[in-house]
Amino acid sequence: MEKDHLVILLEDMNNKFELMLEGHAVLSKKIDDNANEVREKFELTNLQFKALNKKLDDKTQELHNKIDGVNTGLNNKIDGVNTGLNNKIDGVNAGLNKKIDDVNAGLNKKIDGVEARLDKKINNVEQRLSEKIDAVAVDLAAHRTDTEKHKREYKVSE
Repeated sequence: MEKDHLVILLEDMNNKFELMLEGHAVLSKKIDDNANEVREKFELTNLQFKALNKKLDDKTQELHNKIDGVNTGLNNKIDGVNTGLNNKIDGVNAGLNKKIDDVNAGLNKKIDGVEARLDKKINNVEQRLSEKIDAVAVDLAAHRTDTEKHKREYKVSE
């Protein structure tokens, strides 16, 4: 019995060993399947990350372009306002210069008119003074002549 018993035990161990090998093969297959599934999911996740990064880069570029467009637009508006204000300032400056020139010309004309009237009045005063001085000279000459006729009584010395 020992031999039969040993054979039975060996067959039983062999069956159990085969069962263990089958279980190991099944587990190995499940591990490989899970590893393949995890690899596929990792590759899919990696691909999705790459797609998200591409979308993020595209959106980032789009936002940079919009910011650049807004910046350019604002710079153009600022330049336009600056140009407009400079033009208005130049216009006001030119208008004020013209008004100043007009006032200056008007004042010069009035001053010339006043100067002409004063010259005329001065000439009139000078003319009248000359006439009066001439009249006094004539009167003085007549008085001298009269005084010289009376030499014996009065003597005028110069």
